[in-house]
Amino acid sequence: MTTLGTPLSPSATKVMLLGSGELGKEVLIALQRLGVETIAVDRYENAPGQQVAHRAHTIVMSDPAQLKALIEAERPHLVVPEIEAIATPALQELEAAGTVTVIPTARAARLTMDREGIRRLAAETLGLPTSPYQFCDSLAELQAAIDQGIGYPCIVKPVMSSSGKGQSKIDGPADVQKAWDYAMAGGRVSHGRVIVEGFIDFDYEITQLTVRAKGAGGAIETHFCDPIGHVQVSGDYVESWQPHPMTPAALQKSRDIARAVTENLGGQGLFGVELFVKGDQVWFSEVSPRPHDTGMVTLITQWQNEFELHARAILGLPVNTALKSPGASAVIYGGVDAAGIAFDGVDEALREPNTDIRLFGKPESFTKRRMGVALAFDADVEQARVVAKRAAAKVRPRQA
Repeated sequence: MTTLGTPLSPSATKVMLLGSGELGKEVLIALQRLGVETIAVDRYENAPGQQVAHRAHTIVMSDPAQLKALIEAERPHLVVPEIEAIATPALQELEAAGTVTVIPTARAARLTMDREGIRRLAAETLGLPTSPYQFCDSLAELQAAIDQGIGYPCIVKPVMSSSGKGQSKIDGPADVQKAWDYAMAGGRVSHGRVIVEGFIDFDYEITQLTVRAKGAGGAIETHFCDPIGHVQVSGDYVESWQPHPMTPAALQKSRDIARAVTENLGGQGLFGVELFVKGDQVWFSEVSPRPHDTGMVTLITQWQNEFELHARAILGLPVNTALKSPGASAVIYGGVDAAGIAFDGVDEALREPNTDIRLFGKPESFTKRRMGVALAFDADVEQARVVAKRAAAKVRPRQA
């Protein structure tokens, strides 16, 4: 039996999010609907999740002393990492001491905080199909890896980054220096390490949202959402839709891979497993032990969106991954570099049939910063994509 307390009282169930951007904000809202006391932590003031939580803190989360001191002061029941740049050894130490429970586990947070830990787990420990890859600590090592087997074209990514930042495709020798520099600029932590991956000639890529939640008997059960298709530009999601059509064989392989990875990581919660698909062939790409940006489409497609699923699963509550309607999402970019921007055209966007809008409330805009998302549902998923993109285009950010 799960017992939930009352916020701001001695019985409170307290959850701390490490990283409080737009995804964390939705998790916090889902937790608050269940009467949970929420603590939002981020590296900058007035992050989206900090605007809705019971309490907010701004610290350097990669600093173990700052992180440990805050957790020991707040004493949350659950700590939920929402970004990669976190001092995970401190989380492991606190979890081992019984001070706190880390979602899904401190080990999973450590393994998935960078691409190296999770790629080695998937390919070398679990033997799952992946693209050929190598890790490189310098421009010279990157060039050597390409020349000695990876070949062109290939993909270069920082070992630690979010939302595809610092990721680029190399088509020939002229692109190598530029890709290295871009990876160094885009990494969460600038320590000069990248992964270079051989290019897979895939038909499409999907996100397989996978939920580990307690069943009626108390054992952990694995649940799957319908596959999410998406378009990325420079590794950054710009639109997504659900469900993505797949052959039965490819869908089964995707779920088998997702189950293998998430069972190894353990714990409870929602995982975003990214996969490449060609015909009936499936390759593992990455996994995030938290809601995924492409999964924002579930805000309009599922009875319980990915944020509600994560909140319920980490609290030990039942989950329902059923699809409500096919639908799509499209990103609304900042368009300008400015603080405290205004948005015109929201009314025009919402006049599009079967749409909704989320504006994240980020305090500062950049030209290519994700500031909101347009959502649309339709029995025809392709029509939903058209409408979502049309609605997104009608929202016009400007300097206030």
